[in-house]
Formats: sequence, C-alpha cells, structure tokens
Amino acid sequence: MQIIPAIDLIDGKCVRLTQGDYAQKKIYNENPLEVAKQFESAGIKRLHLVDLDGAKAGTVINFSVLEKIAKETKLIIDFGGGIKNDTDLDKIFNAGASMAAIGSIAVKDPGKFFGWIDKYTSNKIFLGADVRNEKITVGGWLETTDLSVFDFLGFNVMKGIKNIFCTDVAKDGLLQGPSTDLYKKIKKQYPSINLIASGGVSSVADLHELKTAGLSGAIVGKAFYEGKITLKELGGFQ
Repeated sequence: MQIIPAIDLIDGKCVRLTQGDYAQKKIYNENPLEVAKQFESAGIKRLHLVDLDGAKAGTVINFSVLEKIAKETKLIIDFGGGIKNDTDLDKIFNAGASMAAIGSIAVKDPGKFFGWIDKYTSNKIFLGADVRNEKITVGGWLETTDLSVFDFLGFNVMKGIKNIFCTDVAKDGLLQGPSTDLYKKIKKQYPSINLIASGGVSSVADLHELKTAGLSGAIVGKAFYEGKITLKELGGFQ
C-alpha cells in the first residue's frame, strides 16, 4: 500500500481544515516546498497537492506552488482543486503535475470528464469521490448531492476508471480513524479498482487496517502535521 502525504494550500501556505470547513483552518507551514522536501527525504515518492483556494473559487489559483515543488523535488504529484477546463489541465501538467485529481467535474459534467480521459488517458486522471453519509459532495465539500457513492463509482468503473481516491468528509481532520467499513464495501462491489483512502487516518495502526482491507494507498495529512505519525513512520511504511 502506497502512502501519499497531502499538502493543502490556502494563500500559498500549507494548511489543514477540519471536516472541510474553511472556518476551521490551521496553518502548519508557510513554505509548502519545505514540507515537500521533508517528505522526499523520508523516501516518499508521491504527493497529493490540493488547491483549497481553487476548490472554493472554481478556478486553479496555486499554480506557482505546484511549479516550485515539481521543479525542486522528484515527487510524483497529483494536483486537485478548481480544475474546470482544458486550459487548467494543460497548465497543471505543464507545471509538473503527473496526475490531475478531479471530483466536481466528474459529477456535474461527466461528458467533459470522459473527454479528458480520452485526451489525457486514465493514467493522468485521478478520480476523487468525496462523500458525506455515502452521498457525493462537490465544490470543495461545500455541497452535498443526492448521488450515492456506489452509483457514482459504478458509472465510472463501467467506463474503465480504475484510479480512485475516496474521502469521507465527516472523518477528515478529526483524527478518529478512517472509514474502513465504507472502503471495504466499495472494494467488495468494485474489486478491480485501485482505491486510495483519504480522511481520518490517525495512526500507523490505521494504515495497517487499510492495507489489510485491500486499499491500494492512503492519503495522510493531519496525522503527520499533528505528530501522530512521524516522518520516519511514513517513509518506512511501504
């Protein structure tokens, strides 16, 4: 199972929210590049970089941070937040992102989403399924839809999508453990997908639990920033 640390960006700074609430923001480092280099030095290969400003505004904002990290590290970066059109995608790929993390567009405009799959291939697109009470949320988690996560994933899997990360918004930032039961249900229904867990990880024990459940990876954020999981543990888990 691959460990993928997260850097969430607001005003170019490394922050974390609680349950996706922008009012519950905590700044951990004003230099995200410094954090990315720490991950790389620990042996981490991949980074989940999230433009929270972009997710809220509906347009990518933190291009410059992506460029710096891509230029000064060898991390494989998936970048998400505010990606709405081909221009945004071209910009982030040109800036050094290996994958684009797409959530809201896949829900609201599947035609456009699958057009991107055709243009860039599924290896370049990382599908995000953000959920609250098993219903899909969009727009930086600010809007909950009536769409079941299982129906949403089923539609995309039928179209050949395999690389998927799922965030339980209700768990995110609480350090109370991930939604392992939900992930087990998803894996049972769609065993062929590469499912990556996001939200709630609070300890190395949680990571072992997710690995046992058959997850392909786990995104780790607040647990690292709050000292619940050390850099050494992150780098050594694989």
